[in-house]
Amino acid sequence: MPAELDRTDRNILRHLQQNGRLSNAELASLTNTSPATCHRRTQRLFEDGYISSVRALIAPEKVERGTLVMVGVVLDRSTPESFGEFEAAVTKLPFILDCHLVAGDFDYFLKIRVSDIADFNSMHGSKLIALPGVRQTRTFFVMKEVTDNAPLLF
Repeated sequence: MPAELDRTDRNILRHLQQNGRLSNAELASLTNTSPATCHRRTQRLFEDGYISSVRALIAPEKVERGTLVMVGVVLDRSTPESFGEFEAAVTKLPFILDCHLVAGDFDYFLKIRVSDIADFNSMHGSKLIALPGVRQTRTFFVMKEVTDNAPLLF
């Protein structure tokens, strides 16, 4: 069972959220711990699942994925089997960044990055509406990204 987070653990997590490239020595200095203590605590945070991964955030416009699209999906049936088939198929599509089962007018919300509207149109017609069980989609082109991937507050 994971140990309770204390102030130092939370401080380590906050600093790593802001900059995952900090060296252990830099992180130890920022959290007022020794490098050995900082390393041990950071390793425990990984082992206990508080930190699931560390990765680079790529500037989408630099890799021709500057258009952000949110898609609401309604399935033709609301059964565990239809949800399972849809979810299995969605995880195989690399252009889908996020997929969330939601309550309300849609069954799922998808977050997708494409190069432009024509790119989305092509992908929508050939891949999205061909997903198992899709009855309807509603597309929202993001006009401005106000905040994205904000750090968790705790």
